[in-house]
Amino acid sequence: MNFAFVSGNPALDLAGTVVSRRDEPVDLLAAPADLERWVAECDELPDRVTADFAAFESALSLREAIYRLALDRVLDRPFDPGSLKIVNDTATGPVPVIKLSDAGLHIAGDLLAVLTHTARSGISVLADPHACLKECGRTDCTRIYLDRSRGARRTWCGMDECGNRVKAAAYRARRRASTTAEGRGPGGTTGRGGGSSGPH
Repeated sequence: MNFAFVSGNPALDLAGTVVSRRDEPVDLLAAPADLERWVAECDELPDRVTADFAAFESALSLREAIYRLALDRVLDRPFDPGSLKIVNDTATGPVPVIKLSDAGLHIAGDLLAVLTHTARSGISVLADPHACLKECGRTDCTRIYLDRSRGARRTWCGMDECGNRVKAAAYRARRRASTTAEGRGPGGTTGRGGGSSGPH
């Protein structure tokens, strides 16, 4: 499966690398190489990092802590102390180096710097009382995203991955209901052969 960067924050995008957490969880970061690819594809992070197994385990720990805190925020409950410690401790590490040139912004750093930046990004959104965090409206999706839409009317984490699937399912349901209704006459009888036998 491809990574989706639709949550509006790299920390929330990291938390979203486990799909369908309530039903049949699918972990998109099954190995260090997957984490390296995720970092490379995230716009706010360095182009390339190397992940050994210890750093990989740290990233997974941070991911689960961020998800727990984001869910706490969505459900309006106190933050989990253990998750707070993981995120706060990770945020104290080294940060990526950024350089501006005519070619644009260049971000450099190792995986430890990536995790620091990700933790700090998570803290910034979780600490913002005006940030609107939501869980995706598609039943099987547990992704938490930052809703920046006007009036906070956004329903799904992303149109491509969830919004279009919900709309397609609703369309199919309406078609089935319409077909069933057309196949029945008044009183629930079928509409075939029900013409009048009187004179025309």
